[in-house]
Amino acid sequence: MNPIKRYFKHEFLPVLADLKLAIVLLLVIAIASSTGTVIEQGEPVGFYQQNYPEHPALFGFLTWKVILAIGLDHVYRTPWFLALLVLFGGSLAACTSTRQIPMLKVARRWSYYTKPRSFSKLALSSFIPDRSLGNLPTLLASKRYILFREGHQVYARKGIVGKIGPIVVHASMLLILGGAIWGSLTGFQAQELIPSGAIAPIQNITEAGMFGSNRFPNWQIQVDRFWIDYATDGHVKQFYSDIAIVDEGRETKRKTIFVNEPIKYKGVTLYQADWDVSSLKVRINNSPQLQLPTVPVRPEGGSKLWGTFVPTKPDMSEGVTVLIPDLQGTVLVYEVDGSLAGSVRQGNSINVAGVALYIDELVGSTGLQIKSDPGIPFVYAGFGLLMLGVMMSYVSHSQIWALETDAGLYVGGKTNRALVAFEREFCDILDRVSTSSTIRDTSLTEEELALS
Repeated sequence: MNPIKRYFKHEFLPVLADLKLAIVLLLVIAIASSTGTVIEQGEPVGFYQQNYPEHPALFGFLTWKVILAIGLDHVYRTPWFLALLVLFGGSLAACTSTRQIPMLKVARRWSYYTKPRSFSKLALSSFIPDRSLGNLPTLLASKRYILFREGHQVYARKGIVGKIGPIVVHASMLLILGGAIWGSLTGFQAQELIPSGAIAPIQNITEAGMFGSNRFPNWQIQVDRFWIDYATDGHVKQFYSDIAIVDEGRETKRKTIFVNEPIKYKGVTLYQADWDVSSLKVRINNSPQLQLPTVPVRPEGGSKLWGTFVPTKPDMSEGVTVLIPDLQGTVLVYEVDGSLAGSVRQGNSINVAGVALYIDELVGSTGLQIKSDPGIPFVYAGFGLLMLGVMMSYVSHSQIWALETDAGLYVGGKTNRALVAFEREFCDILDRVSTSSTIRDTSLTEEELALS
């Protein structure tokens, strides 16, 4: 054998298939995964600098520099995390090929016990004097055993699926790992803030895998309408977006989405994640309608507000300030000197700074979180296969041997689990054999008497 093949088969594979190594790898993967749930993922550098300062460092060592250096801001896409998944998958594959599959091959083979002393090695065995095989094969077949018989020897088994179960479990875990790795390499995540009535492409990519840039969609998102349902106390109850997908210049899909009810198109999922006030449409006296952009204002200790400057003179030397607390339709108007002029609802007007200010419309923006993870179907299929493999693993693999001799019938059996249930079944088989099997005729025939 080639030295390299010999080393791979007799040295490397046994180490890779070692159970202790698999447990250590699984523990390290679990710890690394937990950091991804505790430490916020995919945030800008300023976020980590603010929340994980160098002085004082969290736990004495965890700072923003450490987080960025080892990739804890995007754990699931780091090379070292993917390497752990690959190594763990290799350990599972090695265990399957060197242990599980050979065990299945052994379980599929059958052999007969030709000597009575062989039955003493079994967990359960019994000798029934002056009995033959009789109806034992039929009895075993009625209990769903697969029967093999050669002359006075019988071998029966059932539950071989229990030996296949561990292989299915390993295969499902490999499928899950493969899906996770494929999703990390080819997936991407984006965020878009699109005003109501606008259309925009997907371009604000926040995170992407090594090959994810090749899968960025070239279609556009059209937001026909965005609105919010408010509770009676003024809090946001639910927000909705009427979304249309425009692909190659034509609308291909439309859906009204809300929180936990996304829209999916060509492997990309769009979630309703946030909202904003993008602009304010106003008129001043008899002027044409003006659409003024708004900016978020965060008063200290207060709720989020949006504000805009409305000029009251053509040269924009003076104007009033409009603050928007939400999209319920009421805005606050402040005079040039900063004093409150009053509140006005959408569709109405207010006299301020010598002009009539008409509030025509509050334009909201929908905040969409856009994700693509091509590995998800493989992960879901892996979990389904895992549940099937676990159920298969609980099936007992039971075996029964029988040998008919001149003295009587030897019967023995063993199982790999559910020993109590197997004992009851074995005893029931013995009882029926004892009462129903043909009694061996040991008397001498007339010819034998004449010869004697």
